[in-house]
Amino acid sequence: MKEDNDILKTIGRSDGMTVPDGYFADFAERMAGQLPQRPELAAMNVVAPPASLWGKLRPYVYMAAMFAGVWCMLKIFTTVSGPQQLAPMDKNPVMAKAFGSDEFFSDYVLDDVSSNDVIDDIMDEGIDLDSLMLDFE
Repeated sequence: MKEDNDILKTIGRSDGMTVPDGYFADFAERMAGQLPQRPELAAMNVVAPPASLWGKLRPYVYMAAMFAGVWCMLKIFTTVSGPQQLAPMDKNPVMAKAFGSDEFFSDYVLDDVSSNDVIDDIMDEGIDLDSLMLDFE
């Protein structure tokens, strides 16, 4: 006897959630019959008031406000985190004074440059290292 590996044939496709035939055909009438009668509502002859101008425009105004809020948030985020344009040195006297100072330059700029970077820059500019007079004594 060959073993059947098809699990759907073994357990079937029924999930157990079934209703009797014709259950929903007269569902509305049966439900209305089970609800209590409310004659006062039928006597009042309640009619919904017509929608005002604000009631008709409100969804559109809310949607416009939402899009304006999203636009403002994106504008703020791109302003805060976007690329900033650096001012030229002649327009920024504090930075010009700092970079003009030998003390600032030796403390902050020269520490970030290795000797290999300096040699590479010299070689790229075409300066011959033998022509430089280096005295290490």
